[in-house]
Amino acid sequence: MTSLPQRGAAPPSDSSSPSPSPSSHSGDAAVASSSSSSPTPEQNSGPKQCKASLLSSVLAVFEPDQGSSSSSLSAGSRLPAHASVSHAWSRVLRRIVGDGSMWRLLGCARALTDADVWLLGKCYKLSSSPEEPSGGSDPECGGHAAFLEDFSSRVWITYRKGFDAISDPKSKLTTDINWGCMVRSSQMLVAQALIFHHLGRSWRKPSQNPCNPEYIRILHLFGDSEACAFSIHNLLEAGKSYGLAAGSWVGPYAMCRAWQTLVRTSRERLEAADRNENFPMALYVVSGDEDGERGGAPVVCIDAAAQLCYDFNKDQSTWSPILLLVPLVLGLDKINPRYIPLLKETFTFPQSLGILGGKPGASTYIAGVQDDRALYLDPHETQLAVNIASDNLEADTSSYHCSTVRDMALDLLDPSLAIGFYCRDKDDFDDFCSRASELAEKANGAPLFTVVQSVQPLKQMYDQHDGSGCSGEAMADNIDVEDLDGSGETGEDEWQIL
Repeated sequence: MTSLPQRGAAPPSDSSSPSPSPSSHSGDAAVASSSSSSPTPEQNSGPKQCKASLLSSVLAVFEPDQGSSSSSLSAGSRLPAHASVSHAWSRVLRRIVGDGSMWRLLGCARALTDADVWLLGKCYKLSSSPEEPSGGSDPECGGHAAFLEDFSSRVWITYRKGFDAISDPKSKLTTDINWGCMVRSSQMLVAQALIFHHLGRSWRKPSQNPCNPEYIRILHLFGDSEACAFSIHNLLEAGKSYGLAAGSWVGPYAMCRAWQTLVRTSRERLEAADRNENFPMALYVVSGDEDGERGGAPVVCIDAAAQLCYDFNKDQSTWSPILLLVPLVLGLDKINPRYIPLLKETFTFPQSLGILGGKPGASTYIAGVQDDRALYLDPHETQLAVNIASDNLEADTSSYHCSTVRDMALDLLDPSLAIGFYCRDKDDFDDFCSRASELAEKANGAPLFTVVQSVQPLKQMYDQHDGSGCSGEAMADNIDVEDLDGSGETGEDEWQIL
């Protein structure tokens, strides 16, 4: 039985909504309610109505019959004794509900306070009262139920077992338990980029089939077999030169480079076969300005991004959608506290795709922040391998979504991490650059990354022979699986500093 936290409470879930079972991985977890949703704002009120209905039903037990009593009472008459007692119980119950105790009695809880939550560029104003969520009629600023709709619609990718054996002569592994969390976390971040590109930021997981064809095609890409473009099998193959190997744990820098290689080789293979593109955007792995990834704060070079988009479009236009991955090292043994406010502010960017990172040796996908805590999707739950056919609109996709909101203190993050951003077009990229420049000005000389128009020589930022991002030397940031304990975590000293 999952233990309940003591940091607030959540409304109960819509019993008609499909939701995956809670994670068995404990950590800093709290079980939150899951609510199915649809793209239309009108249907966003479903979970709120369910919540209000349950509350009204509970309170109705203690409310007097207003209709029958009012006709028999004259002006100035006192309520009957039983009515007064009912009113008193109703006031007590409302106080309990507002304090969160009722939801704990109902078996629902969350790791959220009443402070605003930023989730991938969206702000949710949480209400202290389950009866009256804040945000008014604006669905983008809705309360707890709207936040849960959004959170549970993010693609969740975890450890799997029973998949096709990985083509490694030394292992032939059919599971990634205890070593694949960084790969899974990176898949989640890239999956959100594809969701935002094809379906938009306002998309929510449908409550019933048939599913959206684009949504199904995206999930198919992350299946666990070599036939699926962005499977763990293909990522390991693409990242061999950066230390990726079945049974070994890797860092965020190597993971970003593996994606760069996989996207390039996948595109080349599809072009040779005259097939449609799986990855509909340019990929830019942002590096430092002097000595590759070891040369100070990474620099977003506008000219390099423009060249990547130009190459992606085959010289047909000057811009394309672009995914930026920014590997960072923000300390030695632990994260430098001066960077925490800057990390938090990146979640306010409309282009935010979250953070690839976590505690030392245990990667997660951080999708939001509240106060000084990170809200994340945890890949450390083992599920059976599922390969969804690209045309199966009736597929069961429940294992790709999670209603468990987990949180950790931001000062516990490992200093080695990567931030993701998705820019749909040139205007969106310009807006990102403007926000990033303003953020750098607030950094007091220690920015997360900077933005410049051009860097000389340009090859330092962009390899003309690559066509999908920055160049860089392979780094040995892998950890052998034998160094892992039973939980899949390692000590802080075993996380390699890039």
